[in-house]
Amino acid sequence: MASATARNPCVPLATIIVVAVACLARTARCQAVQAENVTVLEGGTAEISCRLQNYDGSIVVIQNPRRQTLFFNGTRALKDDRFQMVLFSPRLVRIELTNVSVSDEGGYFCQLYTDATHHQVATLSVSVPPETPTVEVKQEAVEGGEVTLACVSPRSKPAATLRWVRNGRELPGVVSQQDNMKTFSVSSTIRIPVERKDNGAALSCEALHPALAGQRKIRHYRLDVNFAPTVRIVPPSGILREGDSLSLTCSVSGNPLPRNIQWSKINESLPERAEISGPTFQISRLSQSHNGTYLCQAQNDYGRAADHYSLLVYDPGAVVETHSAVPYAVIGGVLALLVFTVICALIVTIWCSVRQKGSYLTHEASGLDEHGEVAGGFPHGNDASQGKKEYLL
Repeated sequence: MASATARNPCVPLATIIVVAVACLARTARCQAVQAENVTVLEGGTAEISCRLQNYDGSIVVIQNPRRQTLFFNGTRALKDDRFQMVLFSPRLVRIELTNVSVSDEGGYFCQLYTDATHHQVATLSVSVPPETPTVEVKQEAVEGGEVTLACVSPRSKPAATLRWVRNGRELPGVVSQQDNMKTFSVSSTIRIPVERKDNGAALSCEALHPALAGQRKIRHYRLDVNFAPTVRIVPPSGILREGDSLSLTCSVSGNPLPRNIQWSKINESLPERAEISGPTFQISRLSQSHNGTYLCQAQNDYGRAADHYSLLVYDPGAVVETHSAVPYAVIGGVLALLVFTVICALIVTIWCSVRQKGSYLTHEASGLDEHGEVAGGFPHGNDASQGKKEYLL
């Protein structure tokens, strides 16, 4: 038994053989026709075969699912150039259909005309793989809220399987499916909470289908989380004196990024020599009249933010003491270490002195001589003052 194959080698063809037998009563010889079912990808090429047994030259007709005759004994009957007669022999009749579409699906009739008409049907099935799915934003992402995303595969047959993936983990979605006659549209919807840190996070939507032979169609998507701006003024380093220049930078973040940055001076108008270029604020040849608090503000559709800088300009010859928490901390640590060392030294000195004095008193009370023996009296007429000896251990 031979099997019909589509020209796309990636798609296995399901083949079912059915047999019709036409027996000729006078010759006691049976003629048979076999039809083979075929599955092919949309846009591919299908081969439809009719196998003959004991063929004696009877009429063979091939018809499409609408029962229109395509070929009559090998001769074209329908003007559709996509159909071609590939082979017509006593054993095998084969036609070829190119650029197959879902409208070509159905049963193709292999008919053998003998004393009675007999036919078998070759069923053509068309598989439609999905295209790369699309991502639709159903509800925009705002900091502290939820974003609703839909992954959509508009056309496939059979229906594609969709899944959401984030950081290698599948996200459960709500799947809906619509039958479009010959094909199906599928969508998978997810709702996830979002914060500012999620802006730019990567997700992907994958479409799986039998016709893809283990491959996947993947659509990558990055979260676009909207949030209010933040503002920080980057101050200059060191002391500013009259005649110096001031340069401030307003660092702004937010989504969307604020387009306009506003500089102002609290309770006063900006100095005449002030120059503003986007996030940069500058004043040349500072004087004490420039002293005050300067404000940087930014705003987008989701909020407003501001930061301030207090400017203090000194005389050129003024002596300014700068205070830093770091030197005081270092000095405090050193002093604490010195005090601890002195206390430890005093404790050791007192302990040694007490121990030395205790040893002296012990020997004096026991009356031991220099050899450790007890003096029982004072022989040879020695004075009592001479008989008393002191020892230090």
